[in-house]
Formats: sequence, C-alpha cells, structure tokens
Amino acid sequence: MLSENIKHFRKAKKLSQEEMAVKLNVVRQTVSKWESGLSVPDAEMLIHISELLEAPVSRLLGTDEQPEEQNLSEELERVNRQLSEKIQRETLLRQVDSKRGLILTFSFLAMLIALSVKNPLVSVILAGLFMLSAALVLYRNLALLTSVTTNDLRIGTLRITTVFDILMLLVGIVFAVLTALDVITFSRHGEEMFATAVISCVMLFAGIISPRLPFTRHTGLRLPWTVRDEDTWNVAHRILGYISLPAALLYIACTLTVPNFEAVTLCAMLIWLGIPSLFSLVFFYRKTRGD
Repeated sequence: MLSENIKHFRKAKKLSQEEMAVKLNVVRQTVSKWESGLSVPDAEMLIHISELLEAPVSRLLGTDEQPEEQNLSEELERVNRQLSEKIQRETLLRQVDSKRGLILTFSFLAMLIALSVKNPLVSVILAGLFMLSAALVLYRNLALLTSVTTNDLRIGTLRITTVFDILMLLVGIVFAVLTALDVITFSRHGEEMFATAVISCVMLFAGIISPRLPFTRHTGLRLPWTVRDEDTWNVAHRILGYISLPAALLYIACTLTVPNFEAVTLCAMLIWLGIPSLFSLVFFYRKTRGD
C-alpha cells in the first residue's frame, strides 16, 4: 500500500517526517497524512518522493512495472478512489458503533432501573422511557445500521417491525402505569388473559413479517449462527413464519385449558423459538462443515 511504502522507505533513508517535509517543500502534517492513508500525493509529488527516497515509483505503488506519466496519474486516481472508499467505510462504521452504543446504553439503564428502583410507578416510567429511547434510536437509524450487514435494504419491513415493537412496548408501559396507580385492576385470570393476548399478537405478527426480514443484526431472531450467515438467517425466519400461527393457536388453546399459565407460556416460547433455532443451527453446521 502506498502509505505504508512511503513510511517504509522514509525510515530506510533515516529521515524524519519533518526532514522529508522540508526537502519536499510541504508541511510535516502532509507527510503524516500520506503515511496514515488520509491523503495521496499527486503524480508530480510522487515522482519527487521517489527521487528523494531513492525508491522506484513502482515500489512505492506496489506494482510490478514502472508506470508511465499518464498511467501514473491513473494509478494515483485509483489509489485515491480506494482511499476515499476506505474513509467512507470507516466513517460509516464509527457512526454505526455510536448508534449501537447508544441503544445498548439506554437498554442497560432500563434494566438497571428495573432492578434497583423499588417504587413500581417510578421504575416503570423511567425504565419504559429508556426502552422507548432505545427503540426510537433504532427506528431513526435503520438504514445506517442495516447498511453494514447487507445491501438488501427492505427498510419498509424493518420500519413496520420496529413500529410494532414500539407499540407493544407502549401498551405494556401504559398497562403497568395504570395498574400501579390502581386505575385499573385485574384478577389473576384477567392478567393471564391480557398476557396471552399480547404474546399471541407478537407470535402472529412475527409469523407474517419474519419471512420478509432482511439479513440484519438488530431485528429478528438474533442467534450466534443466524447473524453469521445470511442463508442460515433466511432458513430460521422462514421456519418461524411457518410455525407462528399454529404455535399461537396452540398457546391460546392451552392457556384456556391448562391451569399452570407460567408453564404453558414457557413451553410455548420454547417450541416457537426453539424449532427454528434448532433447525437453523443444524443447517449452519452442515453448511460450514461442507465449506
């Protein structure tokens, strides 16, 4: 790479960046940018660098043949284009890391408040606000977060999914606040029916939307093997789409007939998420072993 080669030959000549800059009639920061890959010298300057460092232009560029002046300009244009793409990619990754960090921070604060604040009303309001903040950051940056994972930017599907998540979160927060204020009261059976309705809605919505979810690392069935391979991701979400309706109907039927609500819910979640997880894991193992 040009930047590394300039640095290598400069050190071989026992020149500091300041000394090299003086000999080339540029400032030290310019040499530093060349060696850091933040900029590229033009064709005329590259020839001067070659003469100063006593290194052929081909060696500086990392090519096999000494380019002619016209080819040199084209080669530098290509290097400059690659550099620009690299800088854009690094900038994008920094932005993604920043948004992911913000989402994780809000989520961690929500969990911390839920575990540490004893007042139910205050706990629900504060934790809910942080969870909503995390969801809104996700919603506003769906294109950015998805762009580093896939070129399949079905943002409409992701937006619908995120809006549904936000609505479910709002329903849970409102229900919890009204319950904490004693505005509404539920019997044990009423609470179970409400929870059954919410969980069933989530399962049915997932069945509709899952087969259309693009390969991402923030929305969907995020397992160690599904986020590593797009084919595995698609297998998991197709299966989730197939089984969600029967799983939801079975869950509703069992909650109406089996007295142990917690056990029924746990079994339903294990079946609903366990089947696509297991099948996708087998698919991923066979694919990677075959590779």
